[in-house]
Amino acid sequence: MTALTATAPPHHEIRALHTGTTVTVYQAYSPSLGLPAARDGRFPPAWKRDRMTWIKPSFLWMMYRCGWATKEGQETVLAVEITRAGFDWALRNAELSHYVRGVHPDLATWKRDLRHAPARVQWDPERDLHLNRLPYRSLQLGLAGEAARRYADEWTVAIRDVTPLARRIHALVRAGRNDEAARLLPEERPYPATGVAPGAE
Repeated sequence: MTALTATAPPHHEIRALHTGTTVTVYQAYSPSLGLPAARDGRFPPAWKRDRMTWIKPSFLWMMYRCGWATKEGQETVLAVEITRAGFDWALRNAELSHYVRGVHPDLATWKRDLRHAPARVQWDPERDLHLNRLPYRSLQLGLAGEAARRYADEWTVAIRDVTPLARRIHALVRAGRNDEAARLLPEERPYPATGVAPGAE
């Protein structure tokens, strides 16, 4: 299929590297936290389990967020493999991060549900290799309270430091070798999630 005839992805769709039992999401941390997590395959005690944490199934959205691992405090990019059961639980118990007329009964109901939800869904523009916006959205999933604790201590299967991969892809992009760079990207496929509310845009 050529680029001219390819069908664009749905406007709101979860795309992720996943297996029959796991889903890979990305986060970026300072080396002082990210390197021990990758070394031990679990988040260290210093990882704050009482704070909201955002996980991203899109590698390129993570690159946009961390500036190819160059932003302060985001120099170590982690690929965190978590159980599909945990990921699905978070999606089922998530609330949209913003009010959408027609999705929520009213503003007050959304605010109440958001306060009690252990997870929240946010849809952001997906990015290409040059980190330009694409005309469809990518999922960010915020985890708080029970969800954050489960993520760190129950759902995590493996943690890998993919900073070298990020730097290699970035170097190829800067050299104009986009085809080579694209071949190194994780194979993100549509994830068969149900019950995830779309955003307004």
